[in-house]
Amino acid sequence: MGLLIQLTMSLGSSTQGPKRSTECLESQELQTPSSFQDNPLQQLQLASQEVLEKAKKSGRSKCPRCSSSRMFYCYTCFVPVETVPTKEIPTVKLPLKIDIIKHPNETDGKSTAVHAKLLAPDDVTIYKYPCIPEYEEKRHEIALIFPGPNSVSVKDIAFHLQKYTKKGVCNSDDDCSKEPVLKQAKIEPEEEKSPNECIPSSRNEGTGLKKIIFIDSTWNQTNKIITDERLQGLLQIELKTRKTCFWRHQKGKPDTYLSTIEAIYYFLVDYHQEVLKENYKGQYDNLLFFFSFMYTLIKNAKCCAGKE
Repeated sequence: MGLLIQLTMSLGSSTQGPKRSTECLESQELQTPSSFQDNPLQQLQLASQEVLEKAKKSGRSKCPRCSSSRMFYCYTCFVPVETVPTKEIPTVKLPLKIDIIKHPNETDGKSTAVHAKLLAPDDVTIYKYPCIPEYEEKRHEIALIFPGPNSVSVKDIAFHLQKYTKKGVCNSDDDCSKEPVLKQAKIEPEEEKSPNECIPSSRNEGTGLKKIIFIDSTWNQTNKIITDERLQGLLQIELKTRKTCFWRHQKGKPDTYLSTIEAIYYFLVDYHQEVLKENYKGQYDNLLFFFSFMYTLIKNAKCCAGKE
């Protein structure tokens, strides 16, 4: 499902009923994403999804690691199934590292967080709460996506992170090699840094931001995670308001609650344009490779079943 920004769009709430009714008379095989004029994902620059089309026709397949029967990918091992060759799945390189903190009660098979791990394996790490890293020593280079009362916009990240360095989070008087004051963190090898590495990465020169954290849970589950002592003091970022395309409606919540993969995608687009100050040319569109395909499958099924 999705994050504090978990999504909730009711796909049947459109005003284009007559038009859709006509489309539903077409063969489902002909209904590609571009067949729906109201498909908000149709402008994405995606890799060929032919491999997913073939896998759909083949049906469920085995996970190469745990041998569980899955469709497209294994949501517990974070790998494609046997009928979806890894070499045919696009890989997205991200400008930042991403940590996803998943609530233990969030259903694995309903979460879109795994999409990020599948498509950007080198830059995304998924943790199941309460097993999360310590962030205290590096809070001058980390931000958390959460719409709290003190959240700032994406374009203001650099300004607010600068305050953390000015407060001496890592200045010349600090011993940057000292042990964390809280519980020992479990950090992946690629995240290990030199004890003296206390300056912003040249990769994101001018921002200082190196990692962004997303919470994968329903809104009602979020409080337990956001109040964890290990997340206190982190800069909180609020995304621009956008409508979700997710097909699982969270009862009572607006359609501006995004799924995890949508939140990651939209954050990166905003970050690319408003912080890195570069033109966006679809660099992160393939993060929605699985999401857009599943969106179309479900939309087609609803249409042909007469539910729209």
